[in-house]
Amino acid sequence: MRRTFEPGVKEYRATYWRPGYTPDAEGDVVACFRVRPREGVPVEEAAAAVAAESSTGTWTEVYGQALVDLEALQGRVYGLDGDLVYIAYPASLVEPGSVPNLLSGFAGNVFGMKAVAGLRLEDLYLPPSLVRTFPGPSLGIKREREVLGVRDRPLLGGTVKPKLGLGPKEFAAVVEEALSGGLDSTKDDENLADQPFCPFRERVLRVQEAVERAEAATGEKKAHWFNVTGPDTEETLKRAAFAAEAGARAVMVDFVTLGWAGVASLRKLAGEKGLILHFHRAMHAAFTRPRDHGLDFRVLAKLARLAGADHLHVGTAVGKLEGSRDEVRERASLLRDDVTEPQGGVRFRQDWAGLAGTFPVASGGLHPGHLPQLLELLGVDSYLLFGGGTHGHPEGPRAGARAVRVGLEGLLDGKSLEESAESCPELARALEIWGGVRF
Repeated sequence: MRRTFEPGVKEYRATYWRPGYTPDAEGDVVACFRVRPREGVPVEEAAAAVAAESSTGTWTEVYGQALVDLEALQGRVYGLDGDLVYIAYPASLVEPGSVPNLLSGFAGNVFGMKAVAGLRLEDLYLPPSLVRTFPGPSLGIKREREVLGVRDRPLLGGTVKPKLGLGPKEFAAVVEEALSGGLDSTKDDENLADQPFCPFRERVLRVQEAVERAEAATGEKKAHWFNVTGPDTEETLKRAAFAAEAGARAVMVDFVTLGWAGVASLRKLAGEKGLILHFHRAMHAAFTRPRDHGLDFRVLAKLARLAGADHLHVGTAVGKLEGSRDEVRERASLLRDDVTEPQGGVRFRQDWAGLAGTFPVASGGLHPGHLPQLLELLGVDSYLLFGGGTHGHPEGPRAGARAVRVGLEGLLDGKSLEESAESCPELARALEIWGGVRF
């Protein structure tokens, strides 16, 4: 009698279904998948097909198998919990220090298999010995605080608005105003690159002059995050090197669209030049937002820390972008903690083997009225970005930045926003126009 599931020559579960196996915390990579089998396919077979495709399997018997010990390299399906499947893989399957190889193996062909109607990589555990082969953040939270001289509060930033359309001179003027008003940094947005209306090199030179003027005026260290994402890796590295030579402290990269190999090259250069490296998550939601296919953002957060992000946007919860409060908290834990304990959707205890911590960044639809919630949600070791919430202030970016800074410092001193606003008309105005704005 013909089976109702495919492929047809051999059953994967005969080899890869291993419910008695106990993962080795030092020697196994462990993946948690959410599996929706294709109609007619038993869940055990679908799970085993995933284990096979992401390790040693093929659809039929092949000659020459006796020449290698395939069993030692097989993925092993060891647990089922509803639609969650747990698979352990020998760590020797992974090329040390390679995010591309990790994804090609555990988030590659598996998503296109006929045995599954939906497949989502929910979490991924790496043994400490493998974690140590990755570079991690170039500076990390502690060293970046030293660079910018800010030790006891969240750092404050903001994307220049409008994000597109300003020429280099006008762009630099907005940067100077915002930094002079109290922000620690400003930034390009994800789609500002090297367009004719705002050429990259001219923008860098003019903005860096503005940064230096703001530093002189305030007596504080400042930074602008220049988007160095180029059409290829070579141009990306050239842009980052040019920014560093101009005196920039930070650059940013659209890490999903550039690709992980390009990111690895940029991380090397950032380490050599002492650059802060911000990861912008443009395009992530195309594959992290679906709940039954793709991969969860927590996996992306882990990979970003491994690859070298000094900052990563984790969602806003209270702003305009996706991410619940619990999700934002767990993402921050994955980025900052020396050891991440299981919580919410985090299935594994992850020892980060000494990698520096990454700043969780909140941005998107934020204004000074959100400050109490953001402080409660992300704590002191965070980067809070106010783009429209700075530049949309009716009195201009300097006033918007002052409203944010005074509001934050007041909260840390035990004052409410309303109390701080009594002596800060810029904050009072911001609360008047945006206090009721919620997404």
